[in-house]
Amino acid sequence: MPFTLPPRTLSGPRRRSLLASAAGAFVLVGCSAPEPSTVTTVRSPSAADLTRARAARDSESLAARYAAVITAHPRLAARLKPLRAEVVRHAQAFGGSGTAGSRPSGSPSASASAHPSPSPTVPAQEKDALADLATVERTLADQRAKALLTVPGELARLLASVAAAGAAHAFLLTEGAK
Repeated sequence: MPFTLPPRTLSGPRRRSLLASAAGAFVLVGCSAPEPSTVTTVRSPSAADLTRARAARDSESLAARYAAVITAHPRLAARLKPLRAEVVRHAQAFGGSGTAGSRPSGSPSASASAHPSPSPTVPAQEKDALADLATVERTLADQRAKALLTVPGELARLLASVAAAGAAHAFLLTEGAK
């Protein structure tokens, strides 16, 4: 006796009719025109955008400070140029131009400001200039470490990485000053 399957009874719509109805609904939805809006929405920058912009500005200011120290103390150039190049890359990673401080005009005078002016001033002594750079690096690293708690994933990772690099720069700058 041969084995035969019982006839299959379909309960519900067939696959083709489902696809046809879904395609029809898609066409109808796609044909309706959007309602004209008289209100223009202005998107304000998010906290992440503001943090990224601030980090770029801070890195560009730091690069300018490095360039001013290199100009005022040419004997430190070999030691500071690699650190400055890394700070420029940080500014670019945050979306900045990375060109700040390419032509510094710093006059030797005492200043330990965490947020340098457009033309940073440089201490007259090499040791003081290195200590000033280390202080700014450490301050920025601390600010970035605090800020990374308030921003989303990828930006938080970037801030953490740059903060760690800044702490390493501060260490290298203070170890050489001893």
